[in-house]
Amino acid sequence: MTTVLLVVAMAGAAYLLIANVRVAAFLLRPMEYASEFLPTFSILKPIAGLEPQLYENLRSACDQEYGLFFEVILCLHDEGDPAIAVARQIADEFPSIARIAVGATAGIRNPKIANLAKADAEPRGEIVVIADSDIGVSRCYLQALAASFGTERTGAATCLYRGAPNGSFVSRLGAMQIEEGFIPSVLVALALGKLRFCLGATMAVRRRVLAEIGGLRALGETIADDHKLGELVSAREREVELSRYVVQTSVPESTLRALWNHELRWARTNFALAPGGYAFSFLMYALPLAILYLAVSRNLGWGLPLLGFVLALRLLLHALARKALNVTRATDAWIIPLRDLLSLAVWFVSLFGRTVLWRGERYSTQDETG
Repeated sequence: MTTVLLVVAMAGAAYLLIANVRVAAFLLRPMEYASEFLPTFSILKPIAGLEPQLYENLRSACDQEYGLFFEVILCLHDEGDPAIAVARQIADEFPSIARIAVGATAGIRNPKIANLAKADAEPRGEIVVIADSDIGVSRCYLQALAASFGTERTGAATCLYRGAPNGSFVSRLGAMQIEEGFIPSVLVALALGKLRFCLGATMAVRRRVLAEIGGLRALGETIADDHKLGELVSAREREVELSRYVVQTSVPESTLRALWNHELRWARTNFALAPGGYAFSFLMYALPLAILYLAVSRNLGWGLPLLGFVLALRLLLHALARKALNVTRATDAWIIPLRDLLSLAVWFVSLFGRTVLWRGERYSTQDETG
């Protein structure tokens, strides 16, 4: 038993080493802004209810330093949504850029895609951007995205993201998982092959490529629409480009239960999409594994040096990820052990169920590979 724990903890240390290298490489990659190929853009914003910083996030999509045509389509399911007042405020402030589309398309399983795939939300830009309503960006967002489409081989582009916690302890835990758990895992995965998925924070796709894959409806039968888009674009022998630009996502959870449900949805969806790789993803959490080995084996000769090495790697990842993702809030390094232990618990529980909770509705991940 102790030998198995030692091997597992050492494998986790190897993962942390690779993750640090990959995050450092992303950090050193120069930011690119388009200067020659400047396409027109349509930004689709799926909105469902009032969210923290909704006005600021929607406004940031409209307030772009971009010389060519771009539009922002604010999509809501119905007039009764309390967020419609914010959408109207944005449309009034940016009348030549923002427009509101209300309604949903029947027969689409994914409520986000049902909100976007409607006649009066038809995009007009050469590049269609689907960006969640809780995403905030700077004024150079579109110019940075345009740089990803400088070659015709690129069919879609996506962005990494950092968390914007609401100040609560739980929210800070959530932001740390995004920045130091999920994002490094994406960069490690890219070391093994081409990017074949998008991230929901920003999914940009050529409008003609979107039409070729069947339009938005083609993404509607799965709750993992970001993964599906990348899969379909790759199947058309087009590349999915990872932009150097990093967006920001709100982390609204203030209770441990809300955060747990959110992270369990992510985990079970990822398990359904890639069960083989996900089964070994617990190796990402080398720190609790090293602590467990030391506690069980009581082998100070091996356990203490291993724990020290893993802790150093984990602290380095904390620092590199914050730098690479432009995280400016005060450091939360002291909660790393709790964060990694919680992540390991989410991984374990995710293996024993298929049900997830999304915006108050229950879905089964059993259909994600269908």
